[in-house]
Amino acid sequence: MRYVSTRGRAPELSFDDVLLAGLATDGGLYMPQHWPNFTHNDIRALRGLTYQDLAVQVMGPFVAGSLTDDELTEVVETAYADFSHPAIAPLTQLGTDDWIMELFHGPTLAFKDYALKVVGGLFDVVLKRSGKRITVVGATSGDTGSAAIEACRDRDAVDIVILMPKGRVSEVQRRQMTTVASTNVHAVEVDGTFDDCQDLVKALFNDAAFRAEVNLSAVNSINWARIMAQIVYYFWAALRLGSPDRPMSFAVPTGNFGNVMAGYCAKKMGLPIDRLVVGSNSNDILTRFLESGTMEKKGVTQTHSPSMDIQISSNFERLLFEKLGRDGAEVERLMNRFAQSGSYDVPSDLLNEILGLFRGFSLDDAGTEQMMAEIYRTTGLVLDPHSAIGVAAAEEAGHRDQGTPMVSLATAHPAKFGAVVEKATGVTPALPPHLADLMTRPERSVSVANDLEAVKALVRERSRVVGA
Repeated sequence: MRYVSTRGRAPELSFDDVLLAGLATDGGLYMPQHWPNFTHNDIRALRGLTYQDLAVQVMGPFVAGSLTDDELTEVVETAYADFSHPAIAPLTQLGTDDWIMELFHGPTLAFKDYALKVVGGLFDVVLKRSGKRITVVGATSGDTGSAAIEACRDRDAVDIVILMPKGRVSEVQRRQMTTVASTNVHAVEVDGTFDDCQDLVKALFNDAAFRAEVNLSAVNSINWARIMAQIVYYFWAALRLGSPDRPMSFAVPTGNFGNVMAGYCAKKMGLPIDRLVVGSNSNDILTRFLESGTMEKKGVTQTHSPSMDIQISSNFERLLFEKLGRDGAEVERLMNRFAQSGSYDVPSDLLNEILGLFRGFSLDDAGTEQMMAEIYRTTGLVLDPHSAIGVAAAEEAGHRDQGTPMVSLATAHPAKFGAVVEKATGVTPALPPHLADLMTRPERSVSVANDLEAVKALVRERSRVVGA
């Protein structure tokens, strides 16, 4: 499999090079040159597989020519060995056609584990083969950072620097990053928002000399390997609910559009998906786009669901690339306009095509609390605020046809947002045993100004590539 940039000017790469590159040299995001095709009979043949075996089958075409089947199998088996539920991603029924897929059974209690544990193993395979060392730099709105650190900690050929917005993640999320003692892990608090952190990371990647100096790599969902691994759980849920002999719909709380983009990729591969509902909080740039055809950045509002406190949804560029007929020049024109003016428009026919699959819904903090309380009252389930927004989105914008299962993605364990959960439901969710002492563990972190040169200096200092 070869990969192409959404902006059309970067060289085609193999999977292992895309894994290590993260962002394309033209500023675009990598996409597979073609989509693997799973017929209905192919999908039926996947029924009954374990999550691990399914992951190998779904991801196999994307790593063809770069990893052997045995290498991929070992990566997958290792990645999911310490997940706390034997089903890996269990389904819970809410109503006749309504389900929740629990994506918080990994070590850091968030859906990011499902991809990043795989990415960490892939790094090991590719770096051992090449003899290279990399410096991973990522931005986090809360969950990516801890999952990336967990995936990369103690790996000999990897140093990882995670930028988090100071004061804008939950205390549990923050401590999951600052209490890791591994010497190759560096948690950094930035005076700014997640979008500021993300802009800094993109600027580092767009500096060719610096990128080469520290051998920069990415763990954010700008890295195709993240999206690839997330496709698996869409197949997993659909197979358990009758696919491919009935269509599925999914509701996804998302800020950066990566999680729901994986659902779109599953559809491109042949999974019969009827609707993808995008759930947003008050930072509703995606919902506003789906209502108007205008992508317009506004100020970031701090909310109960900090992982979605985003106004620049990087992965939407991948969808534009597909919907614009893979016209990289047009994608670049729109992205440059957005960078310069903070907005761009798409034609009504393109918006209507997008609305053939996608819908958007947003919910403010008060509505989120009400939804959490209602779910607990009617079902006994305790959900974190992000997951509750997903369920609300499913109710408001989800079903096109009754009889089509709607799966809401529960993206984080409620204990990660204990104060909000307790306020809404009266229940104080406990951290699992392996994190029970999290609030008393010693911390180690640094702070940095929202300044590119300051961040560069910090990364240089922490990278073992420099001077090696």
